[in-house]
Amino acid sequence: MTTDALPTFETIRLALQGGVATLTLNRPQRLNAAPPQMFDEIRAALQQLPGLGARALLITGEGRAFCSGADLAGRGDAPATGRGAGTFRALTQHYNPTMLALAKLDMPVVTAVNGVAAGIGCSLALAADFTVAARSAYFLEAFVNIGLVPDGGTTWMLARQIGKARATEMMMLGERIPAEKAEAWGLIHAAVDDAELMARAGALAERLANGPTRAYSLMRQGLIRAMAQTYEEGLATEAAHQAQCADSADAREGGMAFLEKRKAQFKGA
Repeated sequence: MTTDALPTFETIRLALQGGVATLTLNRPQRLNAAPPQMFDEIRAALQQLPGLGARALLITGEGRAFCSGADLAGRGDAPATGRGAGTFRALTQHYNPTMLALAKLDMPVVTAVNGVAAGIGCSLALAADFTVAARSAYFLEAFVNIGLVPDGGTTWMLARQIGKARATEMMMLGERIPAEKAEAWGLIHAAVDDAELMARAGALAERLANGPTRAYSLMRQGLIRAMAQTYEEGLATEAAHQAQCADSADAREGGMAFLEKRKAQFKGA
């Protein structure tokens, strides 16, 4: 598909190479600070990916940052009092629906974190199946420094990804977590040399794009459900998902490839 055939946006850029869609946050002059419009555009792009033939999504930021958080200056002429209602609307009508759409996306997601990932940008970076960060990058929950609480699903994610003690450290101290520390904590998939970031993240996205798409989709759904399910419920979910996968063309191809001692050629069906 040519670039001209792809949808265009004001605050993000979308590209497609093979089965990998690359979504770039594109407000480098503001370190990709995200106004509600940006998350609306991300959600619109996510909705179009399957029709474009994408089988994996790579998200990164233009310039020196991944995303420095919500664009406070972009909240307009909100009065000094009553800002809580505007913040609630921004979260429930713009940011949160996009985070949910990303969680429900029927394909693997990789984020390539270049520079700061703060606030809602941190939430976006960590919502991926695989978060790859440049060694110079860092993750920051700075809400406490301005008297606010984390949002964008951060409280839910951090407690499950790194445990209560480390989640509390990130949220209550509001200090930078360098990429290598994030890797040691198990918060991200890998910290890599800055010059290798896009190559490493891109290769991972390409590998996923060539894998069994339906199985990946059900794995994503199963992992999220497992966070709130009992063991018995988790077993039932796995059984239902396995039945769906077993009827897929990819599963038939995988079985034949195993018997024929060759590499499977998955088509995402």
